Amino acid sequence: MTDSMIVLRGGLILDAADRNAGHGDILIDGGVIREVGPLGMAVPEGTPMRDVSGHIVIPGLVNAHTHGHGSFGKGRGDLWSLELLLNAGPWISAKRSHEDKYLATLLNAADMTRRGCTAVYDLTWEQPRPSVEGMHQVAAAYDTIGMRALISPMMADLSFFDIVPGLADSLPDDLRKTVDAWRLDPYQASIDACREVLATWPFDTDKLRFGIAPTIPMHCTDEFLTACAELSDEFQCPVQTHMAESKLQSLVGQERYGKTLTAHFDDLGLLTERFTSGHGVWLDGDDMRRMADRGASVAHNPASNMRLGSGLAAVREMREAGVNVGLGSDGSNSSDNQNMFEATRLAAYVSRVLTHDLRRWVSSSEALEMATLGGARSMGFERLIGRIAPGYKADLAFLDLHDLAYVPLNDPFNQLVYADDGASVVHVMIDGDFVYEDRTFKTIDIERVIADVEVAMERLNRDTADRKEIVAALEPHVADHCICFSSRPY
Repeated sequence: MTDSMIVLRGGLILDAADRNAGHGDILIDGGVIREVGPLGMAVPEGTPMRDVSGHIVIPGLVNAHTHGHGSFGKGRGDLWSLELLLNAGPWISAKRSHEDKYLATLLNAADMTRRGCTAVYDLTWEQPRPSVEGMHQVAAAYDTIGMRALISPMMADLSFFDIVPGLADSLPDDLRKTVDAWRLDPYQASIDACREVLATWPFDTDKLRFGIAPTIPMHCTDEFLTACAELSDEFQCPVQTHMAESKLQSLVGQERYGKTLTAHFDDLGLLTERFTSGHGVWLDGDDMRRMADRGASVAHNPASNMRLGSGLAAVREMREAGVNVGLGSDGSNSSDNQNMFEATRLAAYVSRVLTHDLRRWVSSSEALEMATLGGARSMGFERLIGRIAPGYKADLAFLDLHDLAYVPLNDPFNQLVYADDGASVVHVMIDGDFVYEDRTFKTIDIERVIADVEVAMERLNRDTADRKEIVAALEPHVADHCICFSSRPY
């Protein structure tokens, strides 16, 4: 027996990989699951014991797509499409200090943790470009709370107003001059910054990793995308982009490249086993086949896809093509919360809106598998997390069996996905340590975090008031133009 051992006795253990649920014991050693066995299984003498018999034990949920900086933007927009959200970006994410980046990420991480999420793919944003210090602040926030994270800064060298045909020319002169001043810098500074971050990354890569996120294909010149592909090859780092999220994006891509966005990325060498397509709402059959052939993933974000009116992703077709699918909450500035229970439920529901053929619906166990192993694969963590099995990290969530979502207990998989909204989460363990215990954060002072956020937002609201007015003036022009453009057939 080692000092780092603990045995969890009597939990109802759920394994989405084989839709198996049964009471058993889990032996953990050094933050890693050593054995999963029947009730009362033998363990080394003197091993500390924790009674979890009143709990469902699941692998920690994995958020395959979110934006940590977005926690400061929750509730900013109501009738916003994706394009109106992009229009608002220079306001809602502006003037952030390094401390703001840390604080926004920490707030986002807390929202995930309290709902059983233990790992996250964070497409963060730093204006005007990524910096070593800024990325370290984001990583430090996850390190503080104890979450596992893949941090990938969004980057672009073309602005939103550069890429929508005719949009800039449709603006009044004063607004046109304003958006001209918001043009982005050449891409090389962003590539150089990411290369430095990758070459000097000081964090444990079993816990915190760094990738890159050319934010939206058309927002990046081909030279920039080629540089991203080369950087990914050089460091073997993951890449995620917002691929075919909205109809407008897909239309613009077809017009610009004469092919789909996915085909263009494939031609540039970006479609690899390290690549994740964020959203993928407008992927066609050839796109899916390309992604499957390359071992790429999709991060399905059903809540924001509906919130922003982007569409309903064809997840059954993706999975049948052989594409790995993970689930994401998306950022709180576009999807309002970080609740992976909600994302899991909506992933199942969306499949049922698309067809009356129930054989093509996503089942509860499939939805849970996407929310665990699917996300882990997209992050490159599939050998570390996503299952309760020997050799996997002890990243676990413990759900109260007496929560009304499970009374009476008829089918734990169905009730977890369809009845539980995350309120049942009592404890969360990462690397064998409780980071959330008895519904209390163990690694952060959440009241201090809330107070610090309120102070920061008072300053940011004051400092960005002028940008808020500009965004409001731009909004009707952007909405009218993009609605008209998106009415074209695709």
